[in-house]
Amino acid sequence: MARYKHIDTSPRFIAVDLERQLLPGTLEHALNHLIDHEIDLSRFDTRYKNDLTGASAFPPGMLLKVILFAYSQGIVSSRGIERACTEHITFIALSGDSVPHFTTIATFVSGLGDDIAHLFSQILYLCDRQGLIGREMFATGARFWV
Repeated sequence: MARYKHIDTSPRFIAVDLERQLLPGTLEHALNHLIDHEIDLSRFDTRYKNDLTGASAFPPGMLLKVILFAYSQGIVSSRGIERACTEHITFIALSGDSVPHFTTIATFVSGLGDDIAHLFSQILYLCDRQGLIGREMFATGARFWV
């Protein structure tokens, strides 16, 4: 009988460099770069009124990265996105090991839908120019964002 090495998939603690999880040439790497360096997110700053009081908010750029990547993977529920931020290394890397609550995600998406749709269109255009989109199917619209 053949002998094989045991493959252990049980949970463990592993030191991970989160930035290295976003491989060049992938959609997640492109999203991370575009949102951090190419897209103007200043329109979101006026939505927050916590300069002097209140809790600090999750950065809109991080929320956009996680939400747009989730949508690209077919994850459209805010609870599913929250779960992905705790369980999947790509989401953990995009969120900087932060876990926004599902209500934060839902509020962000529903309250800022028009801004997100505009940014999503910009990101899709830039990703398409770089050949990162397979062109099978992408949809935008109010129902997509709610």
